[in-house]
Amino acid sequence: MKILLSYLKNHRWIVALALLLAAINIGFSLLDPMITKNIMDNYIVPVDGKPHSFDYRLHGSLILVGLAVGAAMVSRIAKNFQDYFTNIIVLKTGAQMYSDGLKHSLELPYQVFEDQRSGETLGILQKVRLDCEKFITSFISVLFVSLVGMVFVIVYSLSVSYKVTLVYFAAIPVIAFVSSALSKRIKVIQKNIVGETTALAGSTTESLRNIELVKSLGLAKQEIDRLNKTTYKILDLELKKVKFVRSMSFIQGTVVNLVRSIMVVILLILIFKDTLTPGSYFQFLFYSFFLFNPLQELGNVIQAWREAQVSLANFERILSTPVDVKPANPVMLEKIKDLTFADVSFKHLSGKQNALNGINFKASNGETIAFVGPSGSGKTTLVKLLVGLYQPLEGDVLYNNVSSKSIDLDQLREKIGFVTQDTQLFSGTIRENLLFVRPDATDEQCLDVLRKAACHTLMARASNGLDTVIGEGGVKVSGGEKQRLSIARALLRKPDIMVFDEATSSLDSITEEEITETIRDVSNLGGQITILIAHRLSTIMHADRIYVLERGNIIESGKHLDLIEQKGLYYAMWRQQIGEKHAVI
Repeated sequence: MKILLSYLKNHRWIVALALLLAAINIGFSLLDPMITKNIMDNYIVPVDGKPHSFDYRLHGSLILVGLAVGAAMVSRIAKNFQDYFTNIIVLKTGAQMYSDGLKHSLELPYQVFEDQRSGETLGILQKVRLDCEKFITSFISVLFVSLVGMVFVIVYSLSVSYKVTLVYFAAIPVIAFVSSALSKRIKVIQKNIVGETTALAGSTTESLRNIELVKSLGLAKQEIDRLNKTTYKILDLELKKVKFVRSMSFIQGTVVNLVRSIMVVILLILIFKDTLTPGSYFQFLFYSFFLFNPLQELGNVIQAWREAQVSLANFERILSTPVDVKPANPVMLEKIKDLTFADVSFKHLSGKQNALNGINFKASNGETIAFVGPSGSGKTTLVKLLVGLYQPLEGDVLYNNVSSKSIDLDQLREKIGFVTQDTQLFSGTIRENLLFVRPDATDEQCLDVLRKAACHTLMARASNGLDTVIGEGGVKVSGGEKQRLSIARALLRKPDIMVFDEATSSLDSITEEEITETIRDVSNLGGQITILIAHRLSTIMHADRIYVLERGNIIESGKHLDLIEQKGLYYAMWRQQIGEKHAVI
């Protein structure tokens, strides 16, 4: 609840105004039974058995009816403004919570996302937004209005008879006890529902993201059955919750009706003893409808609170996860001319041993270096350390001899061009895909990087030039064309460090050779440090230095021909990939 209050504090004046309007709404609504009492006692029931004249009674009644109309009008106006400001609170609070949750999630360390399904965080943020909006509305419109009305009637009833007051007081603990006992069961069920719903969101996102694999293997029915199993599990929990909510509402309604009936009996006794006037009887009877009817909705308010309580706990768990630490006074990097790994070691959160051990190397502007090795040797881990997605367990990564711990990693990443094995393109035009990394780039700059990335084949088929839509609903692009677009996008940033992470591993041999030639041309452009991560050695033969990784250690380094002559692991990999005939080159 503290976290919700912290958000509501930002809109405390609007909250106070909404509560004031709610109090005015119920306050003027409660004037109507008072007016009815006065009409009954002064103009309907004869005083001392002597009726007043028709004109006197009509004139007096019309004045009171006019006051009732005015009170009702004020009440309705207050109610409309109350709902308006409540909606403002609900929408602003929900939007701020969602925005803060999204911002915090995107600032979390990359390793957190590696251990989490992509749809789970989104599910939590959407759920807490909806649940809090529902609870805030219920609190102001039902609970607060009922409490204000209850205080008003209890205080007023003291001036009439303490026996009526006792009836109201007796109703509160009975209803509160019943509601509390049943709502605890609802909280447990709701916690399970939120957990299952979050898991379902993650599973569904994964299935849709991997739809090509699912369909190509004929596993659509299997996935439907798997997701439906969770869906129906959630349905069973929801039905169980509905049963408890309806039981709570029934018990509450029964208790409320019983309390009202007791109150009616007490009021009748007071009338028969001439302690109460007939008008007061109708007044308190109307008050019972004003107050007890909303209390029958208390079950829905408690349900909204329990749902919000569970969602807020999940939301708080996200916000309490430590984000990437940024230096207080980061060193601003100019052009990166030197990259150094100084005795860097790293271990994954779930790892039992280091993924990298004591890695040392240095690269300068204009150089091309490459890292090769068998699967699991630590190549991709090294790249993630380089771009700051991981932080070293030991040692340090230096840029221009400045520690990565002393710089703003977001500013660093703006100076890095990244081409990965799995090219991520967005639905849209060629221009939109390029401008994703540099929104202020001109058409001339876009065309220039497309030329440097050898995208002439794609552009020849692009009937609308840069405005050509790619993918669904537009021109189809091959694997090689996707990689070239990815290279062009990376070049558009004018990066100081250009990283190719297994950029050709998923391509056929002919396309691989073409992309390799493009990578060589990009490397020869100069002006940046080029880093190649490869499994296929034919793509890195031109590198100035090649580092061979095995089980997280650099075991060999040198140029291509030097490593061949050493006849170590690199030679064995070369012989396996190229063939014994070429291995003696």
